[in-house]
Amino acid sequence: MNAVLISSPELREALSDERLRLLDVRWALGDPDGPEHYQAGHIPGAVFVDLETELSAPPSPTRGRHPLPEATQLEKCARSWGVRNGDRVVVYDATSGLAASRAWWLLRWGGLTDVRILDGGLAAWSASGGALATGCEPDPRPGDVELSPGNLPVLTGDAVARWDGLLLDARAAERYRGEVEPIDPRAGHIPGAISAPTADNLDPDGRFLGADVLRERFSGYGTGPFAVYCGSGVTAAHQVAALAVAGVPAALYPGSWSQWSNDPKRPVATGA
Repeated sequence: MNAVLISSPELREALSDERLRLLDVRWALGDPDGPEHYQAGHIPGAVFVDLETELSAPPSPTRGRHPLPEATQLEKCARSWGVRNGDRVVVYDATSGLAASRAWWLLRWGGLTDVRILDGGLAAWSASGGALATGCEPDPRPGDVELSPGNLPVLTGDAVARWDGLLLDARAAERYRGEVEPIDPRAGHIPGAISAPTADNLDPDGRFLGADVLRERFSGYGTGPFAVYCGSGVTAAHQVAALAVAGVPAALYPGSWSQWSNDPKRPVATGA
């Protein structure tokens, strides 16, 4: 688990490390006030990261709501966060890692190897007695990190249509079944996909389940290979992280349902 996660006590010990970069990815669907939440209380030293503008390219029907950013743009943003070659990076949010996992995935995709998700997020930090700072931190010294894409597997819509492994749908089960669809133009799921809600990766306190428990969960779907999608490619990264905790590699379909459902040529299934 230490390859993916860091606990609040471990982070508290690591805060004195000058090579630690702490990123606050405060984002939730329908909540545009991430910067205000950050200023109201964040882990000391953390830099705010905007998921919509820094961890995503502009949305479009053909690419989805949160397309992957260009590698050059991601590198530019990472340098503005102060990330330097050889740094340790910890990402967190206030939604049990559902947003922070996007930053974890992108930086790993870009070639960084020491990137951890704060297990349980800001709630776990506060529950452990961790201090919070308010306002904005001073702008960090610009970093020099060099990123190169392609270090984690990615699938296009056409590749998903040909996928002969296990395809996990990380959205809530009612969206998978097509009973509700609050955002995208068509309800349902990609034919052949298995419902595997991201929320089931977490315990009641919002921490990742143990590696053995997650391994048992995912082995119940089959032996893989695994690919994951969600609504727009954000929470699916949390599923990829959970699979990594279990020691199982997985590909991400970044366009996810927001791209698939906007293409009238793509088939849609409903029901369980």
